[in-house]
Amino acid sequence: MESNIGGIVESKSKRIEESVAGNGLLHRRVFLTQAGALFGVGTMGMLGSETTNAQNMQRRPAWMQSPGKGVGAYGTRARFEDHVQRAAGSAPGTTGAGASRTPLQHLEGIITPNSLHFERHHSGIPEIDPNEHRFLIHGLVDRPLIFDMDMLSRYPMISKIHFIECSGNSRVSGLIDEPVDQNCGMLHGLVSCSEWTGVPLSILLDEAGVDPSARWILAEGSDSAAMSRSVPMAKAMDDAIIAIYQNGERLRPDNGYPMRLFLPGFEGNTSVKWLRRIKVTAEPTMTKDETSKYTDLLDDGTSLMFTYPMAVKSVITSPSPGLDLNGAGIYEISGIAWSGGGHISKVEVSADGGSTWGEAALSEPVLDRSLTRFRMAWRWNGAPTVIMSRAIDNTGAIQPTRDSIIAEKGMKFAYHYNGIQSWAIDAEGRAVNTYV
Repeated sequence: MESNIGGIVESKSKRIEESVAGNGLLHRRVFLTQAGALFGVGTMGMLGSETTNAQNMQRRPAWMQSPGKGVGAYGTRARFEDHVQRAAGSAPGTTGAGASRTPLQHLEGIITPNSLHFERHHSGIPEIDPNEHRFLIHGLVDRPLIFDMDMLSRYPMISKIHFIECSGNSRVSGLIDEPVDQNCGMLHGLVSCSEWTGVPLSILLDEAGVDPSARWILAEGSDSAAMSRSVPMAKAMDDAIIAIYQNGERLRPDNGYPMRLFLPGFEGNTSVKWLRRIKVTAEPTMTKDETSKYTDLLDDGTSLMFTYPMAVKSVITSPSPGLDLNGAGIYEISGIAWSGGGHISKVEVSADGGSTWGEAALSEPVLDRSLTRFRMAWRWNGAPTVIMSRAIDNTGAIQPTRDSIIAEKGMKFAYHYNGIQSWAIDAEGRAVNTYV
């Protein structure tokens, strides 16, 4: 028999599946070589005899018996997919403040549809007339500039695929005394990924002429809360975008129409929506939004401020709560990974509660500061177990355990939680949030 360490080998009549970790995890090469045979593709359609199958295919279903509806001015999804929705809620006693979460467990690939992109608002969604909207650059500049939408649209644009994540994402998945019983989207759905198109901020700042003493900018939104954040000048001049389009169409109101600041890899709150002005400053402005919020209190009484980059992170989206396994057999473990520090270089998966780990396959494209899809073949034996994933980015940063984060920061902090997510699977195939 042939030997092929690291993959799947076949003899004339026998296939050997190489286990790479405990409890049935199979080598990632499954998806490059023998996936069809392993998962039963090509035989799943054999539901009866050849005669029965032929008779069934000759019957015309209802949708083939009359013409369908005509073309429309704006596309809609199939009604059978209406259950795939964001989970939305407003903060008690407020008007419009709150968040909606992306249903990560129901999505594939890495791009989030605009209608399912998460939201976070501090005073509701303003209805802004783009013809009346103005954008100001002022402060420590040679000449202040004011742009309307027409003027801004004439500048050269770039497009980049990046994730954006609320810094409070995942907090309830690990910083509550007892595990919260919710699905993947509810626990981790304040992250989404899109193609963002707009004007590099550096072009506009260069045109305004930045004073040598400038080290920061203040970005302010047009919502009634005037949401505002300080951003290092180095970031503003590096890869900041004044985004006008998302996934090829104009920004939607809940994501900043008609324009927003977009800062790849930084906590989502800094990518100020409904952008009204940028003030160039020598020091951070210390706004209400970065002192009363988005600052972490540690157990020793000190606070962490301006912790902008989102740390390396991953989560298994399937199987996960609400996506039950239907008996023992071969399954695909699938999920997403991301890092504000660069691109994902590796994702490891465990099916035995972290005792052993196997390397998952990364689906192309693997992009800088973007969601990355990972996949792992798993032969589940039907016994209760715990599955988890951990991501590693190109800087060498490794997604930490819940215990190690709490040992370092305590339980008082609220932002930038990136602990390993564990799903406990029972003998019936149901998954729930658990602590390991």
